[in-house]
Amino acid sequence: MTATTTDTGVPARRSARTSGRLLLAGALAGPIFFASATTQMLTRAGFDITRHPISQLSTGDLGWIQILTFVLAGTGALALAVGVRRTLTEGIGRRALPILVGVFGAGLVAAGVFTMDPEKGFPAGTPEGPVAQMSWHGIAHSAAAAVAFTALAVAAVVMSVRCARRRSAPPAVPGAVLSAVAALVLLVPMSPDRMSVQIAVNGLVAFTWTTVLAVSLRRAA
Repeated sequence: MTATTTDTGVPARRSARTSGRLLLAGALAGPIFFASATTQMLTRAGFDITRHPISQLSTGDLGWIQILTFVLAGTGALALAVGVRRTLTEGIGRRALPILVGVFGAGLVAAGVFTMDPEKGFPAGTPEGPVAQMSWHGIAHSAAAAVAFTALAVAAVVMSVRCARRRSAPPAVPGAVLSAVAALVLLVPMSPDRMSVQIAVNGLVAFTWTTVLAVSLRRAA
């Protein structure tokens, strides 16, 4: 009996460690993304967050840094999706949440691969004003980002419902409130005048939510 218990316990511990690593990767995706983006915003000549969205850092000679940042963050979100699937085995959202978080991760990777167009004087030497006609990869970038953040907003709605239904759990109320607020922010229509700032805020809210989700699930696991 002792040997049987040990044999079944080892795979369970290995599975738990694997899930923990996946959730850790998901938790680190947001901090890595914003550490890289903030450093670039402060050091790349001509960049102005009030005029240029973070995605525009993917253009120019140093654009590869932000492209890599997108891909790494997206990969972390994909790892989080797998971690969510392995951790949430029952209750509301156990099937939908991994898919929605996975779509978010895949969208980030696609947003990195398909870069937006240079415009509004960035990178240095680019004509002022918006681009006259978006390129195919600029359209693909915008579509990928829109799908990614919409999927995450829906994931936040699902999680808020899940938390609200689990009234006996101490973190249920703050978890429901956090998820509801994240969903509301991500679903607010873009303002043409403040689009770049709003995109940055959306990114901050999105990655804060995914980080809190990953850390919470990792502690529970």
